[in-house]
Amino acid sequence: MNGTGVPLVTPFDRDGDLDADALAELVAWVEDGGVDFLVPCGSNSEAELMDVEERARVVEIVADAADVPVLAGTGHPGLRETLRQTDLAAEAGADAALVVTPFYYDHGDEALDAYYREVADESPIPVYLYSVPAYTDVTLSPEVVGRLASHDNVAGMKDSSGDLDAFQRERRLTADADFDLLVGSGSVYAHALDAGADGGILGLANVAPERASEIYRLHRAGNDEQARRLNAELVELNRAVTATHGVPGAKAAMRERGAPAGYARSPHREVDEAVRADLAELVADATP
Repeated sequence: MNGTGVPLVTPFDRDGDLDADALAELVAWVEDGGVDFLVPCGSNSEAELMDVEERARVVEIVADAADVPVLAGTGHPGLRETLRQTDLAAEAGADAALVVTPFYYDHGDEALDAYYREVADESPIPVYLYSVPAYTDVTLSPEVVGRLASHDNVAGMKDSSGDLDAFQRERRLTADADFDLLVGSGSVYAHALDAGADGGILGLANVAPERASEIYRLHRAGNDEQARRLNAELVELNRAVTATHGVPGAKAAMRERGAPAGYARSPHREVDEAVRADLAELVADATP
């Protein structure tokens, strides 16, 4: 996986039921925006609000509709659920599995190292590590990442910490491995590419896939300064649809663009009219 990936939102109807038709349409919408791969069942997808079978169904719909690779979120707090989810994702057509750090209980570096090795040993598809401490309060250390990169079935990592210092250490410690290092924060996308990232998995790409993809294309063409300028123009929109207003904000912003985003599942609540108006203005300023 390299280039710009989108942690695809999951369209639900107003009753909270999966809208399969809208999900398939959304795949086409973001692909038209130029993204390089799709990531269903991650944090932006509300994966933790879905059961195992529902997640598998989402991956199946996305894989059937997609013309680009699919990196499916399969992580749960426990090993058994993660292995089952990963098997189901592989059966549904996913190309690789994105496995979030086990959370809720406190696990040290040795336990995290052993856990990922167990997952990778059993997984029928390549495994990508996923560190998102803002949601899990668990951080994969660069040292653990460096050790895991030597495993034949650990293919890369999504680092959503936003810590560029740690990111650069991860890049150095995995430099000798065939290891895709992906950033998970749209606000630092261009800077992470400068630091050696192979791409990113960006919530921003749900709302502005063509703009997020352009940052990567500019970087690849050697236009790093332009990439950083474009990234700076998108920071406020990125913050609004991630840290500030979360999934309901992202879906509201997507609806402003006519994307079939659906609605957020409870306990999320829809944004109010004032927030929607602010999002509409940010979308208008940031997108063609």
